[in-house]
Amino acid sequence: MKRDDHPQRPPTARPERTFLVHGVPVPAPPLAPGLYVVATPIGNLGDVTLRALSILAAADAILAEDTRISRKLLARYGIETPLTPYHEHNAAEARPRALRRIAEGQALALISDAGTPLVSDPGFKLVAEAVGAGLAVTAAPGASAALAALCVAGLPTDRFFFEGFLPPRSAARRERINALAAVPATLVFYEAPSRLAETLTDLEAELGARPAAVARELTKLHEEVRRGTLDKLAAEFAGGEAPRGEIVVVVGPPQAREAVDAGVLDGDILAALRTLSVKDAAAAVAAKHGLPRRQIYARALALAGESR
Repeated sequence: MKRDDHPQRPPTARPERTFLVHGVPVPAPPLAPGLYVVATPIGNLGDVTLRALSILAAADAILAEDTRISRKLLARYGIETPLTPYHEHNAAEARPRALRRIAEGQALALISDAGTPLVSDPGFKLVAEAVGAGLAVTAAPGASAALAALCVAGLPTDRFFFEGFLPPRSAARRERINALAAVPATLVFYEAPSRLAETLTDLEAELGARPAAVARELTKLHEEVRRGTLDKLAAEFAGGEAPRGEIVVVVGPPQAREAVDAGVLDGDILAALRTLSVKDAAAAVAAKHGLPRRQIYARALALAGESR
């Protein structure tokens, strides 16, 4: 008998994929090929959606920022899908492999350590290249630390601007904050615990005593939200030990102010220059009137030159 005469083996049926809900197996229907951007809990594992669990269970592989962290979620819900690392250090090599697998007909899920991928986490280039290649990209929305903090801060939510992490060094950080001073929206920042006190001080210096909130360990056992003006929050965190956990800082928008008369502004700048340096005078007057420090600094330089 020729080799071609052997009867063809029937295709191997894919074993049923399941996930657990309260210990009960739930079937996960097969997925169409594509990239699935899946939000995962920011702390409390009970916050994951049923759709997210179904996608994670049915995917051919899960691209995870840190596989050690992601295994805890998968173990909780009885999901055995293979994990493969995808983070900023290996993305250049891992991205082409992932795109090739999707083009070959696989379904891959992308998750970050916590929350929604691409929000201060790797994944943008993967999504952009998948879209550019004509591959399907699907979002499975869910938890986000930025939105959770915004919900509990008690500040306006009709407009908000997500900045993410500010620069680690004070000079660059203050310059960036100053550039955001006139944004007519609530500002949302992520910050490392070790830099929180310094960042609050810089925020107060550039934005004045705006209302703000510091949200820590949201959805976790030791969740804490402190509310107050930036100067008071800066003082609270300045003296003690650095807090622990994930931190979101939310700052209220600038108050609507009437236009400041140029003569009044110049008078305030000249008065401040009598006792302060140009830099400090500009910061003080900018905070008083809610104006960009860079604008006031330029005017203070001009007035200081004229007064010589």
